[in-house]
Amino acid sequence: MFIVQIISQVISILIYAIFARVISSYLGPKWSPANNKFVGIIYDITDPIIKPFQRFQIGNASMAIDLSPIFAIVALNVIQWLLYKIF
Repeated sequence: MFIVQIISQVISILIYAIFARVISSYLGPKWSPANNKFVGIIYDITDPIIKPFQRFQIGNASMAIDLSPIFAIVALNVIQWLLYKIF
């Protein structure tokens, strides 16, 4: 049960990191991964989680809405829920 709690905490931290990534993407170039090391670390941590979902976009190439953070958060929440249901 202790391992499940640790995994659940890691998942929660990843969800907060995804929220931080989304917020930083709206704050302008000063908060881009190229200009801010902390944001770069957040992108490095969240990229493996978000990349599989990046093909889910609404709109055309010039005006696409990226839904990958939403899908990643939902997937992480489902994994967290399953951990508690199974164990």
